[in-house]
Amino acid sequence: MRKRVLILGADGFIGRHIAFEFRAAGWQVLACARRIRALKHMGFETLQADLSRAETHDPSFWGEHICGAVINAAGLLNATEAVFEAVHIKAPEAVYRAMPDARKLLISAVGIDTPDTGFARWRRQGEILARTHNAICLRPGLVLGDTSYGGSSLLRALASLPLTPLPGGGNQVMNPVHAADLAHVVREIMEDPSDFATGPHDIGGPETVTQAQMISGYRGWLGLAPCRNFTLPARLAALVGKIGDFMRLGPISSTALSQLETGVLADNVTLATQLDNKPRGFTDFVNARPAGTQDLWQARLYLLRPLLRIALIFMWVLSGLIGLFLPPETFLPMLDGTFFPDWALITTARLGGIADLGIAWALLRGWRLKLMGIVQISLVGGYTIGLSLLAPALWVLPVGGLLKNLPILLLLVIFLILEEER
Repeated sequence: MRKRVLILGADGFIGRHIAFEFRAAGWQVLACARRIRALKHMGFETLQADLSRAETHDPSFWGEHICGAVINAAGLLNATEAVFEAVHIKAPEAVYRAMPDARKLLISAVGIDTPDTGFARWRRQGEILARTHNAICLRPGLVLGDTSYGGSSLLRALASLPLTPLPGGGNQVMNPVHAADLAHVVREIMEDPSDFATGPHDIGGPETVTQAQMISGYRGWLGLAPCRNFTLPARLAALVGKIGDFMRLGPISSTALSQLETGVLADNVTLATQLDNKPRGFTDFVNARPAGTQDLWQARLYLLRPLLRIALIFMWVLSGLIGLFLPPETFLPMLDGTFFPDWALITTARLGGIADLGIAWALLRGWRLKLMGIVQISLVGGYTIGLSLLAPALWVLPVGGLLKNLPILLLLVIFLILEEER
């Protein structure tokens, strides 16, 4: 019978690499994640579980899914204290109790010993819990791959800019590890865990580079000429981090800046001596394959995501204010001849203004952005169809009128596509 492994966080950047590695090696993989649609289409047996929900904190939830090995690759960068505790403590403890005899491994992170961030504190607590259940703890440094997500996408995006802003001057030292190499290491440990103490063990690549050198390396890989860098002042970097926190811009956050300042250099010497599958260095794995058109497109489009969201916020705020405060005598003549009374048209305009401001606020706070993409497309499409029926002449106004809605709808489709990051 094939060995069976449960992977928590299997839909994440690291989790997917681990899932593919174990499946290729002949393991039976149970891929567990909050969103499992993509994993199903990739051919995995799946288990849908939101680790922040109370039902996953009961060992009985996991009792029907007993596996001989458990890999916990689930983790959060930013969250409330309650959600941090649920994902890093309560749910994993329930899994460990449900499968006491399973081989266990936790994917943690380097640089968590001193920062007083939620990410670092709950990662440390998660390691303590894991070791009490005889789980081996791995602390990867910066994890990169042939694909990218989050921080690695941001790194590529910075490399694509003609002038690159670098917090701290780009002098932070790192030894990146390729996600596929990390997955190899995880499998080697899980196939014979008796050779490894519970740790924690740092794991990184053998090559040490600075952030500036990595960006230079990625520019070369993308086929771009060298560019100038400039130091992003600390106060400005802190402000950008706070804006990222408020707007939920993923890797652009105060926590990410704090971890960058603390360092993501992994001391992998001790673990590397025990491994048969040793990770490659940054230069080796970056130059292992040529960059494709999709790599350059993704790098250049990544920073357009927040800029597009800001542009849409501006549009919806103005639209909302106009809908709320534009005098009726300004817009009623354009709707002359419709069968609706004036009071109904005025009420519709005011309610539309409130809806527009609601959309702007949701975008500003990063609330369910894929859903908001659908809402925006539906609303602009609804406006366009409704006004076309009420006043077809709006299509031929000298300043564009309804004609402007066509490129806006296209922008909204692009927004929706860019928010599909996994």
